[in-house]
Amino acid sequence: MYCTPGKTSFKYLLSVIVIFYMVACSPPRAGRAITEGTTGKYASRPLVSHIYTADPSAHYFDGKIFIYPSHDTATSTTENDNGDHFRMADYRILSMDSIGGKVTDHGVALKVEDVPWASQQLWAPDAAFSQGTYYLYFPAKDKQGLFKIGVATSPKPEGPFTAEKEPLKGTYSIDPAVFRDDDGSFYLYFGGIWGGQLQNWNNNRYDSSAKLRNKDETAILPRVARLSPGMKSLEGEPAEIKITDSNGNLFLEKDNDKRFFEAAWMHKYNGKYYLSYSTGDTHNIVYAIGDNPYGPFKYQGVILKPVDGWTNHHSIIQIGDKWYLFYHDTQLSGKTHLRNVKVTEMKYNSDGTIQPLSAFK
Repeated sequence: MYCTPGKTSFKYLLSVIVIFYMVACSPPRAGRAITEGTTGKYASRPLVSHIYTADPSAHYFDGKIFIYPSHDTATSTTENDNGDHFRMADYRILSMDSIGGKVTDHGVALKVEDVPWASQQLWAPDAAFSQGTYYLYFPAKDKQGLFKIGVATSPKPEGPFTAEKEPLKGTYSIDPAVFRDDDGSFYLYFGGIWGGQLQNWNNNRYDSSAKLRNKDETAILPRVARLSPGMKSLEGEPAEIKITDSNGNLFLEKDNDKRFFEAAWMHKYNGKYYLSYSTGDTHNIVYAIGDNPYGPFKYQGVILKPVDGWTNHHSIIQIGDKWYLFYHDTQLSGKTHLRNVKVTEMKYNSDGTIQPLSAFK
């Protein structure tokens, strides 16, 4: 059939272009199948595809696996090194009965407008359980634009959560991770440089004029503090966590394939403490081993090699006799700020070192 040029054919052509654009640029929809064609080069599949998720903190609560991720959303903000384009405004918690099983999205658990002290940017959270209450720890910028760490509570692991009126006194920066030791003590690890503002905090005091370290200066270190029994305050001021090479020397800023950048996580294996973290601009997830929760920790190597996307952020948990690494990449969107969470099995060598993983087949 032939069409005569004119208003009708022009309107038809315009409608086709609009529909194509909407389909091509839309985020993944609920229930959309992830075909083999989009997963062929990847070792793992996204856990969900109806929303964008990142920074997965996984825990085994109440007989299920719960994942506390960031919730990425589209933004018109120009990308920059401070991460202003990561505009996450709420948290949505996921769960599954077993690895590889159906994933349930429990909906919005906490929104930025429900946090009295926060102004924007609900970045990577973590969770803990103590004495019948679930605690959600999260970073957000306060009314002055400084990142602090808040806490919210719920009687259920999936929430919804109710935030405290003020952030935890003495906290700052981003990426809280909570570790429960065998004696029941809880420790809060945190910190992230560049947009995470850790470079502005020296001796737990804020300095707005502080700069990123020069390449030959000692690298910025993550922080740790023991949580009080009530889980809503710190026992003492945060301490720096020393991460060293095999000779006991602290890393320099130029050692950016090994030094700390963000995303600290703690787990315990065979009586040893494993501090893992992201090297940030070199995209590795690496780990170091120590003899107590405060360190020092001696660098061991890479857990996960770089993934698609500019960032990575992980968690490690044991389920039965197996260990799993949760992480994110940008398989679904191809965009730095629109990520998806994944999981893969992690294995140890007989000497306690971790076998390096790749996100690709």
